[in-house]
Amino acid sequence: MQYEIEMKFRVQSFDAFVAAVEELGATFGEAVTQTDRYFNHPARDFGETDEALRLRTIGDSSKVTYKGPVLDATVKLRHEIEMPVGTDAYDGKQFAEMLTKLSFREVRSVTKRRRAAALEWQGRTFEMTLDDVDSLGQFVEIETIADDAEKDLARDAVLALTQQLGLGEPERRSYLKMLLDQDCQAADQ
Repeated sequence: MQYEIEMKFRVQSFDAFVAAVEELGATFGEAVTQTDRYFNHPARDFGETDEALRLRTIGDSSKVTYKGPVLDATVKLRHEIEMPVGTDAYDGKQFAEMLTKLSFREVRSVTKRRRAAALEWQGRTFEMTLDDVDSLGQFVEIETIADDAEKDLARDAVLALTQQLGLGEPERRSYLKMLLDQDCQAADQ
């Protein structure tokens, strides 16, 4: 089984994070726009089970991702399955239509501009991202992938790297959850 281990932090500016990560040897690529469409299962509420089904589109390519419940109290550690969907933008649209025909309900979309860098640190590969999320602001994420045998070591490595970079309090909610919370607050006003 493959696990995604990540931590996310809200930042006022990317500058200090970029400088610290580049000092460790990483170089950030160009920004890409990602549109994530989240779907809810027809027979169970993913909000209650802490799961996610996401269709991510970048340019003409799309991927579908299943994220299982979070399994750790300190980092976001969860089982993740990701697969490409077709070869062009039409295939992603068709896949979304298929989900709705199967009674999956689209919950919300999240749009962000993301710059990523790969970082080799203490024998592990990390993906470092700068996310400028519509209606939410700027965030940095630190992520690594691990199997069953090394998920605890990977969690400890993510925690150590966040300390090395001097990051503050992590944001445990997903971008989707933050936007849904924001939508509820706006509706209550």
